[in-house]
Amino acid sequence: MSEHRGGEIVGAFVVGGLIGAALGILFAPKAGKETRAELGEWMEETKEKAKEKIEKLEAEIKHRKDQLMKHVN
Repeated sequence: MSEHRGGEIVGAFVVGGLIGAALGILFAPKAGKETRAELGEWMEETKEKAKEKIEKLEAEIKHRKDQLMKHVN
């Protein structure tokens, strides 16, 4: 139960950080073209990081499934 609650807290901080970074970029005193370019780069980096985390999670799930199947059989 406490592990689940800890994950929620960490998730909230991550989401808050992402929102803060996006707002910081949007409200920075720069030209619109520069802001859009930075936001595009940030979104591309975030997309790649998310993709990597999803791949790691999928591998972990497959590994745990294989372990469970060994114990069941």
